[in-house]
Amino acid sequence: MKNHSRQDAIVRTLRRTGTTTVDALARDVGASRSTILRDLSALRDEGYVIHTEQGRGGGLHLDPSSVQATARLSVVEVFALIIGVASMRAARTLPFSSLADAGVAKIEKALPADKLRDLRRLLDCLYIGPLAPQVDISNLGEMDPALLPAFETFFLSRRFLRFRYRDAQGVESERQVEPQAMLILPPLWYLVAWDPARDDFRHFRMDRIIQPDVIDGTAFRSRRVRFDSGVQPVRYA
Repeated sequence: MKNHSRQDAIVRTLRRTGTTTVDALARDVGASRSTILRDLSALRDEGYVIHTEQGRGGGLHLDPSSVQATARLSVVEVFALIIGVASMRAARTLPFSSLADAGVAKIEKALPADKLRDLRRLLDCLYIGPLAPQVDISNLGEMDPALLPAFETFFLSRRFLRFRYRDAQGVESERQVEPQAMLILPPLWYLVAWDPARDDFRHFRMDRIIQPDVIDGTAFRSRRVRFDSGVQPVRYA
């Protein structure tokens, strides 16, 4: 179990049990006692107040007022939340949208300055609009779970992206492109990229992208993408 996942499991256990011991945590998450002690120290550094009481009936317990949920969110996790809220609002399937927007804005503002800067740069690449009624969505598939986390690398570092692409007829080809924007036309999601092989922009349906891979090397330049009038950038506070 990775550090982040293990520490999340420790916090969940402390919330659920109220009081526990280092040995019990070690059994629960399948780690050594020394690893649990390091994890507890890391959690305390993040702002969690974890009390230790010695003697019979003692143990570890978490001060509920110290839970730092937003501090443990990564940039791409907050980006995913914003995408979800924005796409549901555009599809008019988001009840209580003002409350959802306010909640996401609070999460965004709670991020450390460096993470907030990266999030704003990701949002600068995000656009949303209505889907034309004539577009066929009967063959909508699932997106590769590796795609969204890769966005943080190729949008922020301006790295080339290589992937296999399956077109509407099911024919696969390999592409190497410069990712420039992400376009959501609910329920379809597109990667808008400059394709050097075709010397033009291309819209790639994200559910047809297979095995995305960021290519190390020279960064490409940002290009201005022109969208139809109904497409707007996604903005939060």
